[in-house]
Amino acid sequence: MEFFRIRRDIPFMRHALVFNVISLITFLLAVVFLFAKGLHLSIEFTGGTLLEASYAEAPDVEKIRNRMLADGFLDPQVQTFGSSRDVLIRVPLAHDSETAKVSERVLASLAAAAEGRAPQLKRVEFVGPQVGKELASDGAMALLLVVIGIVLYLAVRFEWRFAISAIIANLHDVVIILGFFAFFQWEFSLPVLAAVLAVLGYSVNESVVVFDRVRETFKKKRQMTTPEVLNHAITSTISRTIITHGCTQMMVTSMLIFGGAALHYFALALTIGILFGIYSSVLVASPLVMWLGVSRAQFVTATKKKDEAVV
Repeated sequence: MEFFRIRRDIPFMRHALVFNVISLITFLLAVVFLFAKGLHLSIEFTGGTLLEASYAEAPDVEKIRNRMLADGFLDPQVQTFGSSRDVLIRVPLAHDSETAKVSERVLASLAAAAEGRAPQLKRVEFVGPQVGKELASDGAMALLLVVIGIVLYLAVRFEWRFAISAIIANLHDVVIILGFFAFFQWEFSLPVLAAVLAVLGYSVNESVVVFDRVRETFKKKRQMTTPEVLNHAITSTISRTIITHGCTQMMVTSMLIFGGAALHYFALALTIGILFGIYSSVLVASPLVMWLGVSRAQFVTATKKKDEAVV
């Protein structure tokens, strides 16, 4: 399906060096922010106490947060959860506080913020520091396995040059997302990690579409050079890219605006990933394929040998 078709190929590869310099600069900045500021990890990774409380009427979340700060809680996270009357509270791990007393202190703060009307406590969960470390290591392992799977898939389906180019472009997206979260000190939680893994798969899909068109063009248009083939492949998939990513971003924007605090950073990570995923899949992966020496011979040799065998 196409909304429009561009008749003349856009010379993307003419500016390939510029695109990759921009990518390298943003990548290096993201790495600097990650090392200099680090990620603001949620209590799923660092350990802490999670409480869910229900009010008879919708509470003032900002008032609850300020009250907890006044009561000595460090960096409490308060957000509505499910409905406007339900509140989810995350309290980071405090080494000088007893776990059993944390929930009592939180309830006292909630009652004081609601002028004596104590809410109904629905659940209390404690995440120990050891559990947090295990979640962090498991998340890193999941990310590594996804990367390995993507490389193997692309190497089998296309060729090693495509696999290397795609994984560099996709890791570029991941590092930039992490760089944004490090620079602005946004909370990095399990939903955000899920968004990062989703972005990896999403970017690979875009790369596969372009690479499929590259392979097809190499076989059909023998008079084209490698840069011309890449330009044609990218230009011919622009309409599809706009439709796919535009529809996806509409849904993600809805979550970002109307999803509340629970989905805010998840949707934000997806938004950054989608925008940079388009850029990297088209304007980073394709130049890398060209510089790694992709050529028509890598696609037509197997066909030629097969035809000779039949004769």
